[in-house]
Amino acid sequence: MSTHHVEKGSGNIFADLGITEPETALAKAELAFRINAQIEERALKQTEAAALLGIDQAKVSALKRGKLTGFPMERLFRFLTLLGSDVRIVVRKAPVTRKEGRIHVSAS
Repeated sequence: MSTHHVEKGSGNIFADLGITEPETALAKAELAFRINAQIEERALKQTEAAALLGIDQAKVSALKRGKLTGFPMERLFRFLTLLGSDVRIVVRKAPVTRKEGRIHVSAS
């Protein structure tokens, strides 16, 4: 019988995979998820979403597939506002148990 080793993740798949700037990568993925959810909720075709967001259909396709290289967070914020969402940025002091702060995306 073979044994399997299971390792508990950190809660950030990008950190677990050794991706550079994992907090930013996770935040961008969460923003893209919310953008895609709103596009689906509104039943927009990719060409319609592209027109609304001011981008071409290929970029909407990239967003849908999680290809976020050409999308800075500010642009993703703008897409959310164009889709009718408010974006709130809250800055607060990190706990003393951590050296650095974190980026976190949540929805209310």
